[in-house]
Amino acid sequence: MSKTNRLIVGAAAVLVAASLAMVKAGGILFPTWSPPTKGTYDAPAADVGKKPAEGHPWSTTTMASSIMGKPVAGTPTTVVGEVIDLSCYLQVGKHGDKHRDCGQKCARNGQPVGLLAQDGTVYMLIDEEHDPRRDGLTDFRKAAVELMAQVVTVNGTLTEVEGQKALYVQGFLAKK
Repeated sequence: MSKTNRLIVGAAAVLVAASLAMVKAGGILFPTWSPPTKGTYDAPAADVGKKPAEGHPWSTTTMASSIMGKPVAGTPTTVVGEVIDLSCYLQVGKHGDKHRDCGQKCARNGQPVGLLAQDGTVYMLIDEEHDPRRDGLTDFRKAAVELMAQVVTVNGTLTEVEGQKALYVQGFLAKK
């Protein structure tokens, strides 16, 4: 290989490495594209969800609806992260203030809501109370729309099935 070809290959490798660093640094896709609307990982903008009691991660409606009274193992957990629209983040990497309006529209129209941790871990956020969630008697989605693109602290019950992480959030039973 000639010296010129080695230089071209070397320059291309440097460009590819730099491009990959811009796309994914610290696990977050496009980390510098748009900062959150509000809050930081060190100083979250809000505290979301009721902390589940140690040893009792699930609500009574989840326990009652589970198969033989045995829901999937859950761990009371607190995670700091940016509220994201999962569909746009996982499809095109969008998050942050530039994506807030689109993320809010997606969440209002039923797209899944997630939480993006500083290390790039993505959690699906779901109302915990099983029957009220099923029957439309919770208002977590409404709260998530308002919190879209903000870094918040979320308290809930963590599950992981086949690599899919979900954080179930209690405390959003709609007022009648």
